[in-house]
Amino acid sequence: MLTYAASRSLLPPRTGVVLERNILTYKRQWLAFATGFFEPVFYLLSIGVGVGALVGRLPIGDGRTVAYAEFVAPAMLATSAMNGAIFDATYNMFFKLRYARTFESMLATPVGVADIAAGELSWTLLRGGLYSLGFLLFAAVLGLVVSWWALLALPVALLVGCAFGAVGMAATTWMRGIPDFDYVQLALIPMMLLSATFFPVDTYPGATRWLVELSPLYHGVALERSLMLGDLGWPILAHLLVLVALGAVGMWVLSRRLAHLLLR
Repeated sequence: MLTYAASRSLLPPRTGVVLERNILTYKRQWLAFATGFFEPVFYLLSIGVGVGALVGRLPIGDGRTVAYAEFVAPAMLATSAMNGAIFDATYNMFFKLRYARTFESMLATPVGVADIAAGELSWTLLRGGLYSLGFLLFAAVLGLVVSWWALLALPVALLVGCAFGAVGMAATTWMRGIPDFDYVQLALIPMMLLSATFFPVDTYPGATRWLVELSPLYHGVALERSLMLGDLGWPILAHLLVLVALGAVGMWVLSRRLAHLLLR
């Protein structure tokens, strides 16, 4: 019987069971788990540090200038959170849903659709959060964290992971086969390169800047950059609201789609 504390929880009561199942699954696959950390690190070292030696310093909103590596590092942190969440939200989610029939097996137990949705999203947040924590520590060792506001960078990375994880899992419920994952890469690669990750947003021409600012990753990049560089202002509230809204809408669609696919 559910305890009073469990019934009062913000999450469905058996979310932890689904999360534990994912943790046990990856217990012996730690190498595959760890590889997702390295891509943003390589981008930081090659572009942020390597190309940064040629670029020099860039101005930020309060009149200060920062080294190019300091400018790129927050963007790579947001990218790390996105990558960590989106891998499980798409590839692994699709395999469990279409091939392994993992979720159908779970429904033969007291676990429900809401537990599955919340548990899978919690796992993507755990994975993305670990990637983000590792990257943040790596950036700090390199001296690329210049403000104490960076202590809030990890919670924001979790918010980025929540937004991309929820939307990614919702989108995966419409995928019919492996070729559909080409669309995932078609969306992610331009988003990573063109979300003010490597260039200040005000360097883009009018219409292009408008498209950049529509990118979900841009809002994560802008938030992380504001915190890690100590350049805070009211616009960060708008970025927060966009990510919260994406996560909420994605979770709502995911729950409805899973109920439609698994309970029909």
